[in-house]
Amino acid sequence: MSYTALYRKFRPNEFSDVKGQDHIVATLKNQIEADRIGHAYLFCGTRGTGKTTIAKIFAKAVNCERPSEGSPCGECASCRAVASGASMNVIEIDAASNNGVDSIREIREEVTYRPTEGKYKVYIIDEAHMLSIGAFNALLKTLEEPPSYVIFILATTEAHKIPVTILSRCQRYDFKRISAETIYKRLTELLEKEEVTAEEKAVRYIARAADGAMRDALSLLDQCISFYLGKALTYENVLDVLGAVDTEVFSGLLKKVLSLDMIGVIETVEHLIADGRELSQFVIDFSWYLRNLLLLKSSEELSAALDVSAENLNQMKEQAGQISEETLIRYIHIFSELSGQMKRSSQKRILFEVALIKLCRPQMESDYNSLIGRIEQLEKKIESGIVTAPLERQALSTPKKTNEQSMPQPLPKAVPEDIRQAVQNWNHIKAAMPDLSKKYLSKAKLAMGNGNELVLVFDDFMAAGYFNQPIERKQLEDAITEQIGKEVTVSVKEKDANEPFEDTQIDLEKVIHMEITYEE
Repeated sequence: MSYTALYRKFRPNEFSDVKGQDHIVATLKNQIEADRIGHAYLFCGTRGTGKTTIAKIFAKAVNCERPSEGSPCGECASCRAVASGASMNVIEIDAASNNGVDSIREIREEVTYRPTEGKYKVYIIDEAHMLSIGAFNALLKTLEEPPSYVIFILATTEAHKIPVTILSRCQRYDFKRISAETIYKRLTELLEKEEVTAEEKAVRYIARAADGAMRDALSLLDQCISFYLGKALTYENVLDVLGAVDTEVFSGLLKKVLSLDMIGVIETVEHLIADGRELSQFVIDFSWYLRNLLLLKSSEELSAALDVSAENLNQMKEQAGQISEETLIRYIHIFSELSGQMKRSSQKRILFEVALIKLCRPQMESDYNSLIGRIEQLEKKIESGIVTAPLERQALSTPKKTNEQSMPQPLPKAVPEDIRQAVQNWNHIKAAMPDLSKKYLSKAKLAMGNGNELVLVFDDFMAAGYFNQPIERKQLEDAITEQIGKEVTVSVKEKDANEPFEDTQIDLEKVIHMEITYEE
């Protein structure tokens, strides 16, 4: 005899066997007992929550010869025929493959004939949202006024795709995700029947991994039992089958990001694609991995709440010690946003790769999160003793004060026309810049440089470092050109905190309106 999968072998045959949908079961049983059976039902909910199963039990109950408290007896000829799939009164239709108008027209022709045996003809249309608009329109009249002996049950995972005209003609029942505790109890019962020994922690992990779907839980359990056939099912074994590989991949990817290995990161993505991994799900799982690291950093006591093996737990503790809580929170925020973006995009790989590149190269961005990453990079370099000279170091360095330098600088005899126009239009130039640049420019003092050069003097090292980047400085020079129609070279200096600005520089904004000779 061929093997039967667990989710088929233990599919509920009576309402009492259904777990986690008590509100729906109670309502349907009451309708059957009171003989107040509707003509059209809509069962909505995520996969594996019992929509089709309850539809079949309901179809069995309305035709049962000896129903008991609204439930089918399971022993009469009608119940046995429905259970074996031989009943002419219960017609199952897969709307995914029979979604055209012709399929619905066949139903309209069939409903004119009364059932040869039993009380009702029950049509169960699975994945009803897959029907075409034409098919829905063809079904509409029959669904509104079917013969008294016909019941329609539409099952769907995407109720929002069902037309309002159909929804208004059906009794709607929303199936809830089944709790992990309910799934755990059901799996424990089935393991006893199958005479399989399993650790409680292993069964609970499978229950949580099923994410509220009983069918998924049975499929995962079936997979684990098959892998360790004839052996006791331990927690470590379950992790080997369901989760250990992912943990290694997550750990490796995070190591590459922290070491700023952009080439290694892109290679990891390439391997994921080659292995057939769904990137949207990978991003969600990676976010959970980061969440687990954050829990480990928050408290050692929270390690018991993590579903990982002892070996992986030690590895995660080691990795958690290499990354700050602020960085973890920032990464979780980035990947949470990425997950939402990927749901609406057809270019998931590009979005994923761009997000990873940004983590490795925060200097490419100018938002708040990227600034935190750049500061962290700088702190690591300082801690490791690697201090790199920024571009145009000579512009950032402030010479030691001498007696001559401590004297106020003489007023310039001539200010070039280009510089004068730039200073006069400075507010307009700042307004044309991005928000972060605008914020930093508000802290700048304007001074003269050599020749046709405008000097920005900052007492904020972050602002000075920001505009010392060629890209940001070029953007400012372009904004000046756009405003005054002439090219002006911009250089940057960082002011010594102990040295007043007026001791070494002339503030052009203060003197530009004085009587000064301007060079044409």
